[in-house]
Amino acid sequence: MASADIRNLAIIAHVDHGKTTLVDGLLAAAGALERREGETERALDSNDLERERGITITSKPTSLEYRGTRINLVDTPGHADFGGEVERVLNMVDAALLVVDAFEGPMPQTRFVTEKAVKAGLRILLVVNKIDRPGCEPHKAVDATFDLLASLDASEEQLDFPVIYCSARERYAMADPDDPPQPMHAILDFILAHAPQPRCQPAGGFAMWVSTLDYDPFLGYVAIGRIQSGRLAVGDRIALVRPGQKGEDPKVAEVFRARKLLGFQGLRRFERDEVLAGDIVAISGMESLAVGDTLTTEDVESRTIFPRLDVDPPTMAIRIRINDGPFAGREGQWVTSRKIAERLTREVRSNVALRVSTTDSADEFEVAGRGELHLSVLIETMRREGYELCVSRPRVILREDEDGVKEPFERLTINCESPYAGAVIDKLGQRFGEMIAMDTGGEGRTRMEFLIPTRSLIGYRSELLTDTRGTGIMASTFAHYGRYLGARKSRARGVLVVMDPGETNTYSLHRLQDRGSLFVGSQVPVYAGMIVGEHCRENDLIVNPCITKKLTNVRSSGADEKLFLTPPIAFSLEQALAYLDDDELLEVTPKSLRLRKRLLDHNARKREEKAAALG
Repeated sequence: MASADIRNLAIIAHVDHGKTTLVDGLLAAAGALERREGETERALDSNDLERERGITITSKPTSLEYRGTRINLVDTPGHADFGGEVERVLNMVDAALLVVDAFEGPMPQTRFVTEKAVKAGLRILLVVNKIDRPGCEPHKAVDATFDLLASLDASEEQLDFPVIYCSARERYAMADPDDPPQPMHAILDFILAHAPQPRCQPAGGFAMWVSTLDYDPFLGYVAIGRIQSGRLAVGDRIALVRPGQKGEDPKVAEVFRARKLLGFQGLRRFERDEVLAGDIVAISGMESLAVGDTLTTEDVESRTIFPRLDVDPPTMAIRIRINDGPFAGREGQWVTSRKIAERLTREVRSNVALRVSTTDSADEFEVAGRGELHLSVLIETMRREGYELCVSRPRVILREDEDGVKEPFERLTINCESPYAGAVIDKLGQRFGEMIAMDTGGEGRTRMEFLIPTRSLIGYRSELLTDTRGTGIMASTFAHYGRYLGARKSRARGVLVVMDPGETNTYSLHRLQDRGSLFVGSQVPVYAGMIVGEHCRENDLIVNPCITKKLTNVRSSGADEKLFLTPPIAFSLEQALAYLDDDELLEVTPKSLRLRKRLLDHNARKREEKAAALG
């Protein structure tokens, strides 16, 4: 198949605008799914976390054949925290299928991913999705997309974008909202008519830029990317060239034979004997691999080496350390610092937006990422793989220049029912938020835009849902680094800290309910220094939730009273991270989340508090 018979597109959109559902419809329309896969929903959201959260976390390529043309589609994340995934795959494609919700229009993260596509010079093809949604305004969504592209300094060709309307869920499309519905083949015809052919050099020496990677227990490392020039057959010798750090020349890491060449078809991979320029393929046979490496011909004269893959820097960091609590090793398989270091090193090879550095302690690592969600997904993934670890409170990464200390700011958009807008404005004002726009969102809803420090958004999502009775929708993207606005207290109340190890019981917890809100129920093992609740006052309180009722021969008037406990507060991983204070850690194991003090010994904490007060 010649490169003229190939189309490479990335599907980009704000989270929850339906791009993964659209891919399902296109694969089904082209017959790329086997019969048993035909009813699969969100087929490319392949891991459990993606299906549970309803978001795309990692970029995944797929392919379909339609009218003699291979259409390679790359599903990309819509959340700004996974922007590193978007940045690294745009070099594989020549066009972007931009999916916009007909009701919501372009959102902040639409701007984020579209800006990357515009800078890469990709042709924009607009798909207005969810036109079956009541109250939608598809033409207004098109106008807003034009305004967005104009504000991003798009070229004349990019501003002259073609448009098609569809309902990915109901599997129909049309050229105009007033036209009768057509099958999803209309979008495939739309792609063939407007997507450009691959920009590649079929006659040159073989060269491929590694855009993403995989690891297979049988094949080892698998490099995935678009072949920029030449052709490659199974058994050919190729060089793996690794870009140096800034100021350093690239180096040949190894020379190897291509063991397997894999193509994509629907949800499957299939073996190929030869691959050509312009196609998106997977290659195995190398001993090591990292995103941004170059695979090229062994011949030095015709070798092509691609530049370093630079992505936006991280804005938030956490500390990950071994679990040194009394319950360490009870639930997890991997508990040593060596195993944690190996896992983080493996993650950095494929997760280009992540940074891992050592600290003064051999048992602790600093991990920097794009945001709270980016970091929490890594922690949840490690937890499910059997790791035990302790995590510190997330903190933003500050910068310092001649104008002083700078902190990252986010452009935040909130859409909620109008009666709750006042509560939202009040809460965000307390978090240093500045409102920059406000308008009605239709059907009794209000849409607001704020400029707010990144650190102020830590833990705000659950608060928003409470304030808006579950009707609030928030989305944010990095805006800029601005002047540091000063310290802000993360938590208004103290915590209830366990005095001695034991097992909680109803009698003791019932007495503690008057002191605050509980995080644990009855018959839960606890240890000294573990946090079991929130105090009703500002200070921390040392408590003993394991006291049992004394049994005597004297019968008291309240002896037979039944004790009732308020159900304990159950934190999600993100909520627990947001709740932490600077002197606290979150103990993460495959089965449990436990809040604890960094120093478990009460006397050691007292000595540290006195030293801090004196110094």
